[in-house]
Amino acid sequence: MRAVIFANGVFHPSRWAGEWLAGSHLHIAADGGLRLCHQLNLLPDILVGDFDSLTEQEVQQMQAQGVRVLRYPARKDETDLELALQAACEQAVDEIIVLGGLGARWDQTLANLLLPAYRRFRHVPMVFVDGQHEIFALNAPPARRLTLRGRIGDTLSLIPIGGDVRGVTVQGAEYPLEREELHFGATRGLSNVFLEETVLLEIDEGSLLAVVIHTSEPER
Repeated sequence: MRAVIFANGVFHPSRWAGEWLAGSHLHIAADGGLRLCHQLNLLPDILVGDFDSLTEQEVQQMQAQGVRVLRYPARKDETDLELALQAACEQAVDEIIVLGGLGARWDQTLANLLLPAYRRFRHVPMVFVDGQHEIFALNAPPARRLTLRGRIGDTLSLIPIGGDVRGVTVQGAEYPLEREELHFGATRGLSNVFLEETVLLEIDEGSLLAVVIHTSEPER
């Protein structure tokens, strides 16, 4: 089951985001991400957060429409997005897409992009989508292989998080790799290029973000 989480960051609509939404089964709004739901003409299944970005009237309207509301105190140890991820995992989802998870604040953006490596979430495939950017999280164990789709000329950057990544294999890109190591903090994995419409990415150990920057919208 695919869950889409609507966060309270910057969101640039694209058909890439539309394709992820089309196959989704569970919608979760993280606090002010509710307004992104409204922008996309969607009603969330769950609304979660401390609601410092919403009015009490907005929260009550969601309750009246049958939305499950999970309210947390303002003084808490998790961000609203982390709480939304917890709510998704409690529903036994097997894939999480995050919209609006980037761009509003650098501290929030960096923390958001590290969440896929957290032990509570690393078992669930996760993708952050904004405009022409798709950011895929890959952790090993458990996941080891990812097929990335795009167009010839699209950009692919691999960014280790939380340590070095071993056994990195890339096929179908201008700079192929065969069971090599990408070091945490180094920039070797940046700015690769799709040579085919699919690129195979595989790792043996570690966590990384695979950033795909599309040069154009997908064909209908």
